Amino acid sequence: MMLLHYLKFFLFHGIGLQALASLVAGGYWISLGLLAVLVIYIAGDALCGDDTTTPEFRHPAILTVQLWMALPLLCLIVFASVWSFSSKDVAGFGALITELTGYDAISARDATPFLHHISGVVLTGLMIGIIGTITGHELTHRTWDPVSMLIGRWLLAFSFDTIFSIEHVYGHHRYVSTTEDPATAPRGRNVYHHVVASTVKGNASAWNIERRRLRRKGHSALSWRNAVIRGHLMSALLVATAFAMGGVGAMVYFVACALWGKALLEIVNYMEHYGMVRHPETPVQPRHSWNTNKRISSWTMFNLTRHSHHHAQGEVPYQDLKPFPDSPMMISGYLTTIVVAMIPPLWHKLMTPKVLEWDEKYASSAERVLASHANATSGIPALMKHANQ
Repeated sequence: MMLLHYLKFFLFHGIGLQALASLVAGGYWISLGLLAVLVIYIAGDALCGDDTTTPEFRHPAILTVQLWMALPLLCLIVFASVWSFSSKDVAGFGALITELTGYDAISARDATPFLHHISGVVLTGLMIGIIGTITGHELTHRTWDPVSMLIGRWLLAFSFDTIFSIEHVYGHHRYVSTTEDPATAPRGRNVYHHVVASTVKGNASAWNIERRRLRRKGHSALSWRNAVIRGHLMSALLVATAFAMGGVGAMVYFVACALWGKALLEIVNYMEHYGMVRHPETPVQPRHSWNTNKRISSWTMFNLTRHSHHHAQGEVPYQDLKPFPDSPMMISGYLTTIVVAMIPPLWHKLMTPKVLEWDEKYASSAERVLASHANATSGIPALMKHANQ
């Protein structure tokens, strides 16, 4: 039984390999691969219930190496995706697939309609988010481990978001659920506004954090020591690689995948903290984040779902996070909630009662004052009715 608890965290490799096979097969297989991922997460979370187990892992190194394996997997997926849009058989990749399997991958690629390439962008962006950003998030919290930090930043480079390793760890975790946090969406904001606002303010915050760090050490912000600059150069190298694989078209294709991957991160930030308030002098507690324990999301996203414990104790490795079933709960699992968040009327209809319940059940007296002001300025009639109550 204990073996299952190790193996469940390897499921994301299976999802990644399925996406890889779909991209290589080309044509309608790309869209079917995207559909399969959506079904696995949305239907899986709906049917498989919650995972509230808290096993003790005696060999955590296995789970760390498993995280490191995300980088070669993501590199292969993104390479195959850009190759699928290129007119060249880069590195003889298609010929190798044909030789090994007998499947004419080059002909299938060349016959792929543009509509399925759009599916390829969506599928690749999802993989950048699931395999890249989520794993990078876990690894860059391990600030004491240079190997994990390096691999994590490269994973984040695929979504142009290496600044996440700075802003998230040193900014977001400090200011979460306050007005100082770019990633915490105020009540009434729609997700599309949040993606832009959080991206711009998050980059500015990361630059300021890094500038202050370098100033304390007596260095200029405009130098190779600046992790923000180095991180953007890492992403630029990936863009240049895509250009080398297939010219401007392949480069634009990769940029679209990367930006969609980045947008996914901000959508996740939106749904993890939407409407939360916290007095700045109050320590971060499990009640200051939306949580979920849906089984498929938990197993394939390294317990990112146990977000309440993560924010209460950010240094705890993912396998040791507790489910906190009494914490404020999201609408459902992660991909389901992402879909709902992208439909603002549906999001506000479902989340407004949850936000009001949070005010009543979880907020301190000082936070109820902040919540009342947030309700008054939300622009949501059902929330505004509860202002000053």
